Amino acid sequence: MCEIRNSAFIDVRTINHEPETMFLTGRIEKITYTSEETGYTVAKVMVQGRKDPVTVVGNLISPVPGETLTMKGEWTRHPKFGEQFKVSEFSSAAPESLAGIEKYLGSGLVKGVGPVMAERIVKKFGIKTLDIIEKDTDKLSLVEGIGEKRIAMIRKAWGEQKEIRNLMLFLHTYGLGAGYAVKIFRKYGNRATAIMKENPYRLAVDISGIGFITADRIGAKLGFSKDSKERVASGIIYVLFTLSEDGHVYYPLSALIENCAAMLDVAKEDVKKGIDAAAASGKIVIEELEGDIEKTGEERRGVFLAKYHYCEAGISKLLKIIVDSAKSFRNVVPDKAIEWAQQQLSITLAGKQVEAVRSALEEKVLVITGGPGTGKTTIINVILKIFKRLKMKILLAAPTGRAAKRMSEATGFGAKTIHRMLEYNPEKGGFQRDEKNPLECNLLIVDEASMIDTLLMFSMLKAVPPEAALILVGDVNQLPSVGAGNVLNDVIESGLVPVVVLTEIFR
Repeated sequence: MCEIRNSAFIDVRTINHEPETMFLTGRIEKITYTSEETGYTVAKVMVQGRKDPVTVVGNLISPVPGETLTMKGEWTRHPKFGEQFKVSEFSSAAPESLAGIEKYLGSGLVKGVGPVMAERIVKKFGIKTLDIIEKDTDKLSLVEGIGEKRIAMIRKAWGEQKEIRNLMLFLHTYGLGAGYAVKIFRKYGNRATAIMKENPYRLAVDISGIGFITADRIGAKLGFSKDSKERVASGIIYVLFTLSEDGHVYYPLSALIENCAAMLDVAKEDVKKGIDAAAASGKIVIEELEGDIEKTGEERRGVFLAKYHYCEAGISKLLKIIVDSAKSFRNVVPDKAIEWAQQQLSITLAGKQVEAVRSALEEKVLVITGGPGTGKTTIINVILKIFKRLKMKILLAAPTGRAAKRMSEATGFGAKTIHRMLEYNPEKGGFQRDEKNPLECNLLIVDEASMIDTLLMFSMLKAVPPEAALILVGDVNQLPSVGAGNVLNDVIESGLVPVVVLTEIFR
């Protein structure tokens, strides 16, 4: 059935303690463990000359019980699990024995065929079973319990698993883990391998976890030249993405051309053509920059990844909508409300603190900024006291768990991370709170607002009801945003909303 053989004749006089490379051929009986991400597998394999299955470990591509493996590797001994064959290289083949075919077919590989149905099919078609499924599936109707609906299901599942396995073999050749195959197949379907061969650089944009460097390695092996339009276009997006990780929402066009030409080792003219193509396809946006009038041409133009340009424009639009919308709470006499709150809390506010609280009662959107010890928390507590008296629905939030916890402890009022407040759920596509399912509040106070990046601010503002009041609290000179953008500072400089700057230190 199967065999073990040495890779070379051994001279006993030259034996050393290094493991001996061997070839092992056998049929997979059981998959003990396998990782979709890495392909690392522990399996039981039947080989000739052994009464019991041997344990095989290594990076195998989508192993299936019943299939035959020819493996190159070495025998090792695990301190807990004993003797194991560690695989360094392998090839696989469909099973040839009836028992192997039955196990292979009933392993769950093909949707619609379980162990019982696999037994019936193999009993009917014998050694020709896999050929029938591959080339003449209509004959499966001769098997009890299989109708047109199940035949269609089997035909589809067989084609998909075949494409996925071919894709896994293709990825393995280029050093990508088997786990990416499922992601790639879901994105591209049955043309996955063909699409990758046509343009492997699409992976860097379409598939999470695969960046430009990996795609470039595949492209080089497939014969794509350095100045190919596919490589240059993908490289431009990669450079902009890398810059966004450093906090840049956009980058000057002239500097981008220089950086891309150097990184890709191509001519500037090739980069310019790639930028024009990316802009035409909507992947990037090129915009005239305000500022230094002495700069001309490319120096006065900025390049954005499309999503950042969309979010920046969206932030401005949404803030204006909130500012222009009517308040959802009744007007109060600020001086009387502030005096009452001070008495309730047994405190006396300084002039700038009074200004901040008065603005919070009069304005729809407010920024309160100041360094440590300038009384921001005291102001929040006074605002909370007044709005609770008005029986308003209040939400407190912060960008990080630590900041939210500090806010809760300082105010005695439950605060959440922005992600939790917006009900982030990756399985359902991201934030569940948005303009169609807005937050239920009359007032939202966000602390450590300098840490909010462009993408998160846009998502948060989409969920703020237009009639609610919004107060952003933070120190523009202290904590940077988590991702790209300097949103709090941009909001302050826009002049769109009132700003109270705290400078007096109280501790």
